[in-house]
Amino acid sequence: MKRNRILGSFLLLLAAVIWGAGFVAQRAGMEFIGPLTFGACRFWLAFIALYPVVRLTERMERKSLSSREAAAPKTPAELGKERKTFALASALCGTVLFCGSILQQFGMVFTTAGKAAFITALYILLVPLFSLALKHRPGIASWIGVLFGTAGLYFLCITESFTIAKGDFIVLIGAFFWAAHVLIIDYFLPYVNPAKLAMAQFGICALYSTLGMFIFETPTWETIYPCLVPIFYAGVVSAGVGFTLQIFGQRHTTPTVASLLLSMEAVFGAVFGFLLLHESMSPRELSGCVLMSVALVVSQLPDKLFSKKPKEV
Repeated sequence: MKRNRILGSFLLLLAAVIWGAGFVAQRAGMEFIGPLTFGACRFWLAFIALYPVVRLTERMERKSLSSREAAAPKTPAELGKERKTFALASALCGTVLFCGSILQQFGMVFTTAGKAAFITALYILLVPLFSLALKHRPGIASWIGVLFGTAGLYFLCITESFTIAKGDFIVLIGAFFWAAHVLIIDYFLPYVNPAKLAMAQFGICALYSTLGMFIFETPTWETIYPCLVPIFYAGVVSAGVGFTLQIFGQRHTTPTVASLLLSMEAVFGAVFGFLLLHESMSPRELSGCVLMSVALVVSQLPDKLFSKKPKEV
């Protein structure tokens, strides 16, 4: 159990690193094409990249279930229920993911990659609140981690005028969808194949984006060609690999802890901005990174460390 928890945390943190660099790729892509065109190219690539992963996981599932199914094969009613559950999970995850990603992408037309990363990470405040509405009870450690994480995000964002401009507001709305996405995945994971769910949600996102692209934008090869590298990274690495790591990692942790780990993409976004865009970090921003790191450590501690122990006689 402890090993699985560590593995899940590592996978989620790795996803945060990948997504942090993804903000740079997304911002670069907006210099050439519209957000719907970028999303269509990105999610079709992610859909294709996950196909071999799905085949591999299906093969592994068949081997692990063959003996049990031979003893007690599933009835047509059970198989039909599984298909309906998967269809519902795919539709919900794909729709919510599309809303969050397109709002984030559209907002980045009017704001910077760093600010978009910071505002998106505000969904760490929303996940525990949404969890309460769903009758989940986050532990004391998670709440303390949220407080440290919120303080860290505040210091990271205070380096520039944090007014709710057009782009900032659009990205902020998207944060509500990212929080919902974390909880929806957490709900359906026990019932579906994670890789198949990731592939299906990308397919739905790609369909939505393609439809919107031809209605609201005028894509051409001349505009798409200059940003093939950002599209490849955002599609294959950021979406294909990153969201798959999220789904597998969330199997071994709680939604609140998952949101804290994934919110580190804001910190990594600032780091990659420094490394790739030569942006400097102020002492306040560095303090924010430290607070976010503390939030990660605290959120992983057992709740019993924060409870009062009875005095020994």
